[in-house]
Formats: sequence, C-alpha cells, structure tokens
Amino acid sequence: MRKQTLLLAGLFLMSFQLMTAQGSPDYDGGLKFKFNEDGSKYLRLISWAQVQANYNTDDTFDANGNENSKLNFNLRRARVLMFAQINKDFLILTHFGLNSLTSSTLSPTGKGDGSQLFFHDVWAQYNLGKDHTIGGGLHYFNGISRLNNQSTLNMMTLDNNRQSWATIGLSDQFACHLGVFAKGKFDKLQYRVAINDASVSSLDSRAAVAGGDAVYNGRATLGSKDAGKTYAGYFDYNFLDQESNFLPYKVGSYLGGKKIFNVGAGFFLHPKGSVIDTGTALTPNLEGEDVSIFAVDAFYDAPIGDSGSALTAYAVYQNSDYGKDYLYSAYGTGSMIYGHVGYVFKGDKTKTRYQPYVSYGTHSYDAVKDDRSTLGVGVNAYMSGHNSKLTLEYKNETFGALDANTISLQAMIYL
Repeated sequence: MRKQTLLLAGLFLMSFQLMTAQGSPDYDGGLKFKFNEDGSKYLRLISWAQVQANYNTDDTFDANGNENSKLNFNLRRARVLMFAQINKDFLILTHFGLNSLTSSTLSPTGKGDGSQLFFHDVWAQYNLGKDHTIGGGLHYFNGISRLNNQSTLNMMTLDNNRQSWATIGLSDQFACHLGVFAKGKFDKLQYRVAINDASVSSLDSRAAVAGGDAVYNGRATLGSKDAGKTYAGYFDYNFLDQESNFLPYKVGSYLGGKKIFNVGAGFFLHPKGSVIDTGTALTPNLEGEDVSIFAVDAFYDAPIGDSGSALTAYAVYQNSDYGKDYLYSAYGTGSMIYGHVGYVFKGDKTKTRYQPYVSYGTHSYDAVKDDRSTLGVGVNAYMSGHNSKLTLEYKNETFGALDANTISLQAMIYL
C-alpha cells in the first residue's frame, strides 16, 4: 500500500506538462497525469473559482418590505473539469461544479439545492481521422453563436452576455444538452452540429392561456414524439490563426497571444418547442410552435506591435423566435445586437497588465414596445493572464420600468 501511495505521489509531482494558455507569462499549463513517455495517454485536470462582490446602487426590498443590503457576495462559479485519452482515437470529459452560491442559496448543513454540485458536461467522443469527431452525452457543442459556446475561464467581460445563452433552462441543463454531436474542420472552416433530447423540465412552467402568448414547455406539454428533439449548429471561418476546436469552449480574449479573425453563423431549432392555446378557457386547444434562433457574428483578437498591447473585439446579430409574442425572463421573440471591445495596454507580460473594455447590447421584442439595453464598462487586471485575474465592472440595464445599476468586483483563479 505504501509503495502504491509513493507511486501516485511521484506521478502527481512529475506530471505537470505544458499546454497552451491565454496570455499567462508564468503558467503555460496545468495538472496533467501522463501514462506513457510521450504524454499521448493522459488525464488532464482544471479547477477554477470566481468570487464576486456586487454593489447595487439602487434601493431594493425583500418580500417583507425590508430594505436589502446594497453589498452582497457571490461564489459565481466553482468548477472542476477533467478529460482523458488513453488512445488518440477517443476521449472522455467530465465537468462538475456549482454556480451563484449566495446568502439566499446557502443552507445550514450544505445540503440545500443551491449548495449542490452537479454535472455540467459528461461526454465521450471518437475521432474519425485527423479532423473530424463524433460523440455523445451531456455536452456543450452548441449552435447559434460564439457566445453560446463561451468558455467561463477566459471571458473578457465580467460575465457572458445573458441573452446569448439563449436556451439555458428552457431545453437544456445549464446550457448543455443531452444528445449526439459531430465537430471538426474543412481547412479553415470549423463546424459543430448536434441532435439532442429536449429537457422535460423547463424554467418556463407557465400554462398556455387561451388567446395568449406562447410558453416554452412543448416537450412536457406535447410529449417527446412531437417536441422531443432539438437541432443545433455553428460554423466559423478562421481567416488568420487557426483556433483549436479540441474542446467546445470558445476563448473570450487571447490577450494578443494569437492573431484571430473569425466570421461565424449558427442556428438552434426546436420543432414545437413552445405551445399556444388557440381555443377558449372552456375548450383549450394546445398547439406547438417551432422555436428557431439564428445568429451571425465576428471575432477579432490580435497583438498591436511588439509592445504587449492587444485588441479584442466581438459583434453578433441574433434573431430569436420562441413563438408568438414570447417574453419570459431574459428570453423573448425578437432580435438582438451585441458587441464588446477591449484593449490591453502595452507592458511587460511578466507583470500585471490592464485591459479596459466596454460592452453594449440592445434587444427588441415583438411582445412589447420597450427595448432591453445593457451597458458594461470595466477593466481587467491580469496578474498571470486569465489564470489570476481581477475584474471591476459597472453595468447598467434598462427595460421598461427597470433601470438597474451594479458595480462588481470579481477575483478569478484557475489552475
């Protein structure tokens, strides 16, 4: 037993291998257990945590009429991801953790729903030659846009644009679907496509009202035969440096580590995903409405000269049809334009580098005259690339009577 323990400890200490990171001067990889000399058989581990302090500049009140504290703390993400290959032809990935643990979701003994770890991804995949792969499981090979496939390790803004994660909780489990996928590339054109089962559970648990708007729970209401499958795809052409598509998670900013210019387009289809009631209160008649979401986007990230400065820019147009006059939480039938731009100041890459940025999005809805708009202004302080980063951001969101202002400070470390 002692020999086995020493052997495992030796493997642990000797298995730190270099892998590409985004802009880190002194951390180019992570923990990788290699099972042969050339490292082609391995287990790779990644862990990260994002902790926030959020200050709401506006007065808010709880259900009992008591004024809420303006300052609140949030364990935004705590995750572990691991993947392994013992043969170049196949891979297994497991990703688990929790999100947004706050004073409202803490529980006395850590057994409440908000305190529980859950699987974000679990899939197996098989390579079909050098450039093409098929797989299945709970996966993140999504369609629509780059931001709907965004990694949470290297976002440029404090968090992802909420409306870009367009199906969270409606047809999937926290942006991941259960199904099969194919991904790969043809020269400079990368692709990912998937066929999935729609979740029976939906955040939208409303009942369709006669003559009313659509609700997104067709899978539960109409059954799996009529509304059980979703279809997704995203395609992007890499004009300059080629991005890796080994994993599905899209990089938010390379900090000038690559020269990237990509143009992409994607879709999500859920036949009869939503439901409307075309009958009366006494004689309801439920009918399915197809959910269809399409987007086009562009991403640019490149160094500026040799001084260490870099520019990151992104823009997307998204058209969303969730059914007749659909509007629920962040989702709605209509169109969205969103973009962000950031600039890394020149400086020594071995020291702290700063990246101010601005983001703006506007979303129009068929159901109402008011547009939703979001403005974010922030700055990242990279102490070791994305591996150790502080982000300070001011965000304003307006929609109808809503005019919310939040100042957030986030610390992130990933290993």
